[in-house]
Amino acid sequence: MTSPADPPTGADGQKRLKLLAVTACPTGIAHTYMAAEKLQQAADRLGVDMKVETQGSIGAENVLSDNDVREADGVIIAADKDVDRGRFAGKRVLSVGVSEGISHPERLIERVGSAPVQSGDGAGSGGAGAATGGGGGRERSVAYKALMNGVSYMIPFVVVGGLLIAISLSLGGHTDPKGGLVIPDDSFWMHVNQIGVIGFTLMVPILSGYIAYAIGDRPALVPGMIGGWIANTGELYDSKAGAGFIGAIVTGFLAGYLVLWIKKVKVPKFVQPIMPIIVIPILATSALGLFFIYVIGKPISWVFEHLTDWLSGMTGTSAILLGAILGLMIAFDMGGPVNKTAFLFGAGLIATGNQTVMGMCAAAIPVMPLGQGLATLIRKRLYTEQERETGLASLFMGLFGISEGAIPFAAARPAQVIPANMLGGAVAGAIAGLASVKDAVPHGGPIVAVLGAVGGVPMFFVAVAAGTAVTALATVTLVDLSERRRRGVPVGGAGVAEPVLAGVGAGAGGAAVAGEAAVVGDGAGAARTGSQESAVSAPVAASPVAGDAAPEVLSGYLTRQTVKVELAAEDKEAAIREMAGLLARTGKVTDVEELVRTALAREAQGTTGLGEEIAIPHAKTDAVTSPVVGFARSAEGIEWGSLDGTKAKLIFMISVPEAAAGDEHLRILALLSRKLMDEGFRGRLVAAVDEAAVLEVLREVQ
Repeated sequence: MTSPADPPTGADGQKRLKLLAVTACPTGIAHTYMAAEKLQQAADRLGVDMKVETQGSIGAENVLSDNDVREADGVIIAADKDVDRGRFAGKRVLSVGVSEGISHPERLIERVGSAPVQSGDGAGSGGAGAATGGGGGRERSVAYKALMNGVSYMIPFVVVGGLLIAISLSLGGHTDPKGGLVIPDDSFWMHVNQIGVIGFTLMVPILSGYIAYAIGDRPALVPGMIGGWIANTGELYDSKAGAGFIGAIVTGFLAGYLVLWIKKVKVPKFVQPIMPIIVIPILATSALGLFFIYVIGKPISWVFEHLTDWLSGMTGTSAILLGAILGLMIAFDMGGPVNKTAFLFGAGLIATGNQTVMGMCAAAIPVMPLGQGLATLIRKRLYTEQERETGLASLFMGLFGISEGAIPFAAARPAQVIPANMLGGAVAGAIAGLASVKDAVPHGGPIVAVLGAVGGVPMFFVAVAAGTAVTALATVTLVDLSERRRRGVPVGGAGVAEPVLAGVGAGAGGAAVAGEAAVVGDGAGAARTGSQESAVSAPVAASPVAGDAAPEVLSGYLTRQTVKVELAAEDKEAAIREMAGLLARTGKVTDVEELVRTALAREAQGTTGLGEEIAIPHAKTDAVTSPVVGFARSAEGIEWGSLDGTKAKLIFMISVPEAAAGDEHLRILALLSRKLMDEGFRGRLVAAVDEAAVLEVLREVQ
């Protein structure tokens, strides 16, 4: 009897290899299905039985059963997002990036026989990323995936907690010189506020816990969450403020990697069953908690105290300089020790009659959530749908002085968002200092001005508006530069963004971000020969116009009106304009220029050239009244920046309105992406002599 870990070959050489595969990418639209189709085709050619599960934007399909796993000789995971490996315990698991599944499926099938054996805890035999089969894949870094995992789980807590607090303050609060914006203790709105506070209190440990979970799997969840709670509770290490979301990121990574290290320790067999549920969580939680309290917490307390002393010494200096410094501090960690130092410094001076320092703080406090929310509106393509929804909530929270509304953005892109926040906060604080804006209560944001607690209201709003604008513009500039730099620097090959509908991103369960959805491929061997790319089966005769009984093409979204056998355009922009005109024939396009602009904006985010001489430009915009799909060919090909370097000869354009219901447009993309990996199908599309013949070929897409 062979072990599941034995090489997947029979002793007599007659056994038919049985493999499983899982394909997934951050947005789960095209590359997920392209990789699945390529792997299946390679398996068929090599005489291998293979079942492929796709984890796409329309949900998991062809899901692997327990019987499938039990009978499998090995598993290939071609994914650029986290895939649960725990169900493959005891099997050889080869984990690579999704582009590897597209570019080198045969190579992956050959390599799976020497892949590492998956351990029973879901993290791989060698920790995170251990099951990469020698490092040949091009996966997203563990750190990136872990951070985005934590952010995605944190966002609902930020939104729910923040909005409940904002609603309770607006409907049940009033200004008080001693307590700021307060709600009567015995009121209904106090209870609403308390529920919101619970949500806010949980958001930091949730962030920490799910960062740890993405690294060390379930045993890391408890130490991560408890570590995050400790980080946010300054009283445990003699600090007046906790470490906030920055501390949560630190504890999340510490917990995750600590658990991975403990897993490597060899223990007797009788102890192994209780390791993941008792031993590892207790050891990791105790070690991390004590380490934070006695080692990390003390410096935080020291920083808090010395920053307060330093600010006290600056009260007689330039009001502009002091306002800028306070704005920088308020914007840095949003509820952390630096932010709290500035806030408590300003609040403490109110009792002495000095209300201008609090005025500087009050102007800076709403800048971060307002600026990040505004950024999601002015450059939508840089953000996922979930982030744009969070941006709206952030705008609302900013109006009520809840700076934590910007935390999801800062946690997801700290290198871009935190500097932008600080720049905007400094501008707001400096303008408020210059204008001697006053705030009589320890709270900030437009709400305190509306309720009459601010002196110098016009300049207060000028300061807030200026800071917000600076934050938003700096954010989109830095994020855009980061995206361009990331796409332009090859990492073992050329990068190409997953084809995402402009304005559409990943779902909440994933901690993946549209702006972060690049797929990095292995450049080696990516070039194809002309015969491979242009293989054409027997010519397709001109077909009669489909009658009433003929099935619809792509749910009726593609018709003879939207088919063109030869494009006149010679470059990408001209091709998109010509395709937009093609879609306009249906009467479903209300603004051709807006459709073109949206499609080009999507191309600026990352090419929609899929390789194999295929491009699928697409846009989600209200320039169309209902979903519409067009197809055209280019005999010479158009440079589209495809991963494999080929020019686009088969071009589909898809557009749906912003309010398009369901996932029908995603289903179309998935079907097309998968079918277009069939060389014979592509050949028939090339050979079709007229629009009717093209439609007959496209009816194969089911």
